[in-house]
Amino acid sequence: MTEAIIPPQKSLKSSSSSLRRNAQVNDQGHVHDHAPRKSDCTLPEDDDEWGELRLSESRPEVARGWTDEGTPYEKRGLKRRARTATRSVPIPPVLVRLLRDHIKRYGTAPDGRLFRAASGGRVRSTEYCDLWKAAREEALTPHEFESPLAETPYANRHAGISLLILAGIEPPEVARRAGHSLAVLYHVYAKILRGRETHANELISAALREPAAPPEGGGRKGPL
Repeated sequence: MTEAIIPPQKSLKSSSSSLRRNAQVNDQGHVHDHAPRKSDCTLPEDDDEWGELRLSESRPEVARGWTDEGTPYEKRGLKRRARTATRSVPIPPVLVRLLRDHIKRYGTAPDGRLFRAASGGRVRSTEYCDLWKAAREEALTPHEFESPLAETPYANRHAGISLLILAGIEPPEVARRAGHSLAVLYHVYAKILRGRETHANELISAALREPAAPPEGGGRKGPL
């Protein structure tokens, strides 16, 4: 599947909710042809269980004249990975439910794609961005809508990674889920990571205040 997810084709209110939950899936900074398939998803029926997406390719959108096939996108492997490499991305229960409900309501395309245009073809970037703008207008206050807040779909990625950091997830795990290196994580999110120093200091201070547990057998006896 490609490295992005678009909102289900339903009411803008529902779409705006899903837009804010898809932050951790997009792996590149440009618009992609979005073609996740049902076979790429593990969607447990248990509402409290995490699911999984299996990523195998990206399709950055470009002008037709720049591709060998004359298509408005180019098939590529995952960013900074071998052409045949795949990546597993855990998805939280709330996104599992959204995808499961979308499949139940709308089904899939004949080739298994979850999201498709009204004609059954690929969803173009213009359609995606128009929906994003409408969802922002409905979900945000007028002041927020006029601000840079979530101005583009890619802002969801930054929001998702920031959420993981603020939740206390270890940086190596954050980088793994985001699909990039620790160096990139520390470079782009340095300010947020530094903001965790106070919390880390508090944890260390609490550990230093705790009395050491006595060794087994009731403690040391006799001379050293």
